[in-house]
Amino acid sequence: MRSERFGLAQRQFWINRGALNSLSGYKSANLVGTQDLSGHPNLAIVSSVFHLGANPPLMGMIFRPQSVERHSLENMLATGHFTLNQVSGDIYRQAHQSSARYPRETSEFAAVGLTAETLPGIKAPFVGESLLKVALQLVEVQTLCNDTELVIGEIQTVIAPETAVAEDGHVAIHALDAVAVSGLDHYHLGCPLERLEYAKPEREVRPLVPQDPQYR
Repeated sequence: MRSERFGLAQRQFWINRGALNSLSGYKSANLVGTQDLSGHPNLAIVSSVFHLGANPPLMGMIFRPQSVERHSLENMLATGHFTLNQVSGDIYRQAHQSSARYPRETSEFAAVGLTAETLPGIKAPFVGESLLKVALQLVEVQTLCNDTELVIGEIQTVIAPETAVAEDGHVAIHALDAVAVSGLDHYHLGCPLERLEYAKPEREVRPLVPQDPQYR
């Protein structure tokens, strides 16, 4: 395998081809569900979701600068709620299509062929076809050094098949046919390797036992 080194002189090469977006590796693919104060739904794919803390249970994601319309973020700020819906292999094409710049009055759910589902008390729609769904309440929005927005939400509700959740709470993401994304447009399916014990100094890495193959 031949490797090449690219310096600042080749920076434009990387930017023009979206290569910088691939350098961080595989990222989770999620659909953000929101609605405005009139109940009009909005849907958008994001690949920047991350775990932020367990107590309180927080998740975060990054939104683009204000130089473009951001219907999802505007809805979050208005209602204080949003959902995250894991993209599976059955719906990755519909999920990708949600990134198209539809007019504000257009529901991406209807445009791409996905189902909007609601629960009492949650002012944001879920994706009916998604197997792992999380409802969050908006906690904080921070503007970062490059004018992107860090959005932080507190988990209110999690919906997942019982068969994909182990006794210790571990969620077998691969059992949900979850999709990962690299760059802006390359989609992948995950393959489990192994669950390992908590690492300690001066002890060899050991598999977590017993292991149900589904939860590896």
